[in-house]
Amino acid sequence: MASTHRNSILLRRLIAGANRRVSAYSSHDSLISRSSSCSVLRRWFSSSPSEGKSTVLPAAGYHVSSGTSYMRGALLWEPNKPLVLEDFHMPRPKVNEVLIKTKACGVCHTDLHVMKGEIPFFHPCVVGHEITGEVVEHGPLSDSKIIERFPIGSQVVGAFIMPCGSCFFCSRGQDDLCESFFAYNRAKGTLYDGETRLFLRNSGKPVYMYSMGGLAEYCVVPAYGLANLPNTLPYTESAILGCAVFTAYGAMAHAAEVRPGDSIAIIGIGGVGSSCVQIASAFGASEIIAVDVQDEKLEKAKTLGATYTVNARNEDAVAKIREITGGRGVDIAVEALGRSQTFSQCIQSVRDGGKAVMIGLTLSGAKGEVDINHLVRRQIKVIGSFGARARQDLPKLVKLAEKGIFDLKSGVSRKCKIEEAADAYAELDKGNILGRAVVEIM
Repeated sequence: MASTHRNSILLRRLIAGANRRVSAYSSHDSLISRSSSCSVLRRWFSSSPSEGKSTVLPAAGYHVSSGTSYMRGALLWEPNKPLVLEDFHMPRPKVNEVLIKTKACGVCHTDLHVMKGEIPFFHPCVVGHEITGEVVEHGPLSDSKIIERFPIGSQVVGAFIMPCGSCFFCSRGQDDLCESFFAYNRAKGTLYDGETRLFLRNSGKPVYMYSMGGLAEYCVVPAYGLANLPNTLPYTESAILGCAVFTAYGAMAHAAEVRPGDSIAIIGIGGVGSSCVQIASAFGASEIIAVDVQDEKLEKAKTLGATYTVNARNEDAVAKIREITGGRGVDIAVEALGRSQTFSQCIQSVRDGGKAVMIGLTLSGAKGEVDINHLVRRQIKVIGSFGARARQDLPKLVKLAEKGIFDLKSGVSRKCKIEEAADAYAELDKGNILGRAVVEIM
């Protein structure tokens, strides 16, 4: 308990320090490229100890504009078809974008929804949206501060929500609601000029990008979606920072606003749910109830900080949560699976005045039922949360991992090569991956 308390205090000090920097950085971001005085803010924000330790290698060894002309990537031609390795022209970054030599990419259930046609998207496309890698090229006319912050050869991690940095929400520090990300990347499969960076080598056919299209040997990422990765953290395990941990942190820090002593139920202990357990523990939650239907996942949750486990296949999850909490219900319940049944369970598990936080995606158009009278009379707060905020939160997550407050290695249960990516998604679809699988593309 003393260790958990110390971790919680350290975590909040890290957050407070970063927030002081980011509050200035975010509110002035749209002016940075036009104001030398505002450029100081970005330099200030980017001068964290972790970023200073990132490995920087000679530019000559990595610049590819006149070198390699093509790469391999895992292509999804159409829904419900296996991924196929294809050759692509080398993607080229544009202004304020960075070309990354991909080292690792996480295997996420959201990609699986796209692959199965459950979430509408354009095809052919390259999925994969939590990556680590090395900077190999900057887009022409990119801001000098971006080049200074991410020099050629630096190690980076990418967030799946890639903020533009200048829209209505980004200018207010709400990167997780970036208008350009949703209007272009999610609605059109492109980056923010309305164009993809991926083209097939043999035909020149354009290929759509789900986030940065990370299941490829190289990918283009808007610079605001990146954070420096110190050389003390491994590429493979660190990939989960960009989605599994990123999503969990957004839910815990911004939606749930977890405080020390809170009681929390987490329904669905996959890659994101298990990250929620770790972050809830780091925030000092007193009771962490992990709910799933697989005993292996529940046993894993205990090692990550869960104080109670509930197998919903064997007992009524809502009744058990209320029994554990003396009949009251938890302060916060998190739904990390994306099903109508667990959506209802989440709402029914919270105490009067509590928060039900929904982070699991599901079949497009799916509905969840709510007892309106219960919601109104008992002041239940139902909150959606898609992810964290890249510019302010991703550097924090790197620091948490570097200091050992978040254990990356325990979050990764399987590793594979890009040739095995299709098999990894098939295993994920069967429920055979306990935490997160990561594709190594080194």
